[in-house]
Amino acid sequence: MPLDELLIAVALCAYTLGALALLGYFFARTPWLRDVGIPLAILGCVAQFGQLFARWELTHVWPLLNLYGSLSLFTAMSVAIYIGFAFRYKLWFAGGFVLALAAIFLAYGVTWYEGTMPPVPSLQSYWAKIHVPIVVSSYAAFLVAFVFSCIYLIKYYAERRLQSQEGSGRGNPLARWLSSLPSLPQLDVVVYRAVAIGLPLISVGIITGAMWAKEAWGAYWQWDPKETAALFSWIIYLAYMHLHTRHSWRGLRTNWVSVVGFLSIIFCYLGVNIWISGLHSYKV
Repeated sequence: MPLDELLIAVALCAYTLGALALLGYFFARTPWLRDVGIPLAILGCVAQFGQLFARWELTHVWPLLNLYGSLSLFTAMSVAIYIGFAFRYKLWFAGGFVLALAAIFLAYGVTWYEGTMPPVPSLQSYWAKIHVPIVVSSYAAFLVAFVFSCIYLIKYYAERRLQSQEGSGRGNPLARWLSSLPSLPQLDVVVYRAVAIGLPLISVGIITGAMWAKEAWGAYWQWDPKETAALFSWIIYLAYMHLHTRHSWRGLRTNWVSVVGFLSIIFCYLGVNIWISGLHSYKV
């Protein structure tokens, strides 16, 4: 088995096992599950970056020019950004969801593996080494924000339900479990900081994409479905940042905006590229 394929297999196994361990830690708070999940998350992430480098060295073709390579970087950056947040803010409890999504996206990416083919002329540009990593890294930051927004919403609605019921004191198992999570304002801050990473990246990505389009197709902007979808996602996250400055919107509403924003990212990233014909389409 070639080295790059072996490393992908290692990453998939590490993410799957790590997701199971950290999901167990999320629900049970058993320390040994966290201690198993952390090195698996790191191993999978390192293996993925190693795979991208090995593939480049073995083929001498930039590895991010197809969906297989792009999804590999997307999952690696998602886990890397999450690991950074987890070490900084002690957020290992959320790792199961991040690793599960990483395993799913990476497994899907593997189904697009077609071996090594020379890139089409429009992709043979130095912009490929600038634009693609920036945009994909922004998607990864938004995935991390999405996971913590979902946890925020779970905690918010569960606490509301407990408040409306009798016997919702700290003796209640659900109440005890919810109290083990960070507070809603703390979760909201994590989401905000993840979006604060993703929004500048996608902004630069749109600008560099326009410059690449000018070089490849003769115009900065052509209202291609991918360009339009990226602009729509950018507007959603820009709205998130603006609304977060409004006290009445901060919290529940902005976390729903974060969820909608990530759904728009998935449509922009996969929906447009796979199902809609355009200059960025992977359709055959």
